[in-house]
Amino acid sequence: MFRNQYDSDVTVWSPQGRLFQVEYAMEAVNLGTAGVGLKSADFAVVVGLYKPSAEVGLTHPKVMSIDRHVGMCVAGITADARILGQYLRTECLSYRHSYNSSYPVSRLATNLGNKMQISTQRYDRRPIGVGLLLAGYDEKGSHIYQIMPSANVFNCKAMAIGNRSQGARTYLGSYEAVFPECTMNELICHGIQAISFAAPLDEEMSICIGIVGKDFPFKILTTEESLSYQKTCSGLDDFEHPGSSAPPDTFSIHDFDPDPPTTLNPQAPESVP
Repeated sequence: MFRNQYDSDVTVWSPQGRLFQVEYAMEAVNLGTAGVGLKSADFAVVVGLYKPSAEVGLTHPKVMSIDRHVGMCVAGITADARILGQYLRTECLSYRHSYNSSYPVSRLATNLGNKMQISTQRYDRRPIGVGLLLAGYDEKGSHIYQIMPSANVFNCKAMAIGNRSQGARTYLGSYEAVFPECTMNELICHGIQAISFAAPLDEEMSICIGIVGKDFPFKILTTEESLSYQKTCSGLDDFEHPGSSAPPDTFSIHDFDPDPPTTLNPQAPESVP
């Protein structure tokens, strides 16, 4: 049996019970640059790795603001991510207009998964070719959700998606126990260290960082702020690579005083047109 007999339509099953078009969409996520999401008790952070911009163009955004309490990091087809981002913004604005409160992050992630599920069931559509890490904070605390083209939605403590992300997931698993007690600065440093395992060795690492937390509206750091964190965190000896002799529970940061991120002035994102 040949695969091309069963991959021309998303509604066609193979004899082994597989939907090849959905698998192809999942592979599109693995081809995108990596993204990392992790949370503590009071903060959620996403870190996206992006390719440096060309001289005649700008880079595609890896981290996007959705509402004052939620944002996302994407990996895969950016055009699909843009459409999903607009959908999420519309949902949040409609909910705020109707109930004068923030959209619960868990319900937002579930509704997004339901929307993506439709594309895996209809012959006139193709699966969404992008994976998302949704970071938010609401009355139930901080959240990191992973939503994939298969429409599966996972509630995560920490997760990495995209190309070469296995090393980042290994790092996150090694330090998972310390994340709940981390401060915002420590959480950002863990995200930067994790994403470094997915960065090409022969290129300078370019990252985008998004932060949301208790009394801290979602904010995407500027390039200067991200570079300051990157330089500070890369010089800390307390961060050990997975497999090192230092146990994760001995983690600490001494003399951590990056500049300018310590003077962050979070602002609520502008209203969506």
